[in-house]
Amino acid sequence: MRRKKVTIVVLAMLLLVAVLIPTSCMPAGDKIAVIPLSGTITAGGSSLFYGSAITPGLVREQLNRAEKDITVKAIVLRIESPGGVVAPCQEILVEIEKVKQTKPVVVSMGNTAASGGYYISAKADRIVALPGTLTGSIGVISQIPNVKGLYDKLGIEIQIFKGGKYKDMYSGLRELTPEEKEIMQQMVDNYYEQFVETVAEGRGLSKEQVRSLATGQLYTGAEAKELGLVDELGGLDTAIDLAAELAGVTAPTVEYYKPAKSLLESLLGINLDSLVYAIQMRLSGLSGQDIVLLQTLSRTYPEPQYLYQS
Repeated sequence: MRRKKVTIVVLAMLLLVAVLIPTSCMPAGDKIAVIPLSGTITAGGSSLFYGSAITPGLVREQLNRAEKDITVKAIVLRIESPGGVVAPCQEILVEIEKVKQTKPVVVSMGNTAASGGYYISAKADRIVALPGTLTGSIGVISQIPNVKGLYDKLGIEIQIFKGGKYKDMYSGLRELTPEEKEIMQQMVDNYYEQFVETVAEGRGLSKEQVRSLATGQLYTGAEAKELGLVDELGGLDTAIDLAAELAGVTAPTVEYYKPAKSLLESLLGINLDSLVYAIQMRLSGLSGQDIVLLQTLSRTYPEPQYLYQS
């Protein structure tokens, strides 16, 4: 009788555990997590005119999810990006370096993984590209549009009060002096050297080798493999197989992650922040052309970018 009571208690406890612990938390065999990263790389969200974006917050959230899931044995990053702003690229790379200490990380390049798209790939355990993938474009660019002529045509006069000799050099309201141009070039050169060093470390190449490749030139996936910038040629399945091999697992299941979206975003297929911005601009009486012009004028600060420019 006592044994029967113990059995009933054990069964009741097992039933309670099954009810309290979600199925998603129970081990379900070995998995490979595939994380899609698509768009320009930026600190904020997607842009109304430039489409979806890859942000440090998004990457951190997805990598943390994969890292905490004990059934995920390796991670594949499916990258589709022309690059973007320097600092967010560097922040994303730090997140990738953290997670690869516990789980293998393989990059699968899509149609384009260039400049910053290549930067965030450089320290993965393996890089897989299609023969026709556009990659490379190792370099940095910073632009200051001079809109003074436009302001003159519009009859807009800007009065500038500054404390600091160079404080208005980024305003785009005048020609840069030779000294200021030298300052900008020094900044760009510094970011360029950071890119070269990252690729050299990630790919096991010397800095001299990387500099010879870091001309801003695009390479096909086939060329990149010959140059040592990628490891294998193939698609997503090749990357998944390679990730499983690195993790030492056979016949894993594949889980495809998707960024969290609100119901409205899912229904409309547009980023909610972008939609709100567009509505605000339209309510202010601005035309589509006016909005584009406003976007251009608001981007005068020379954010250094690891960006492929078509």
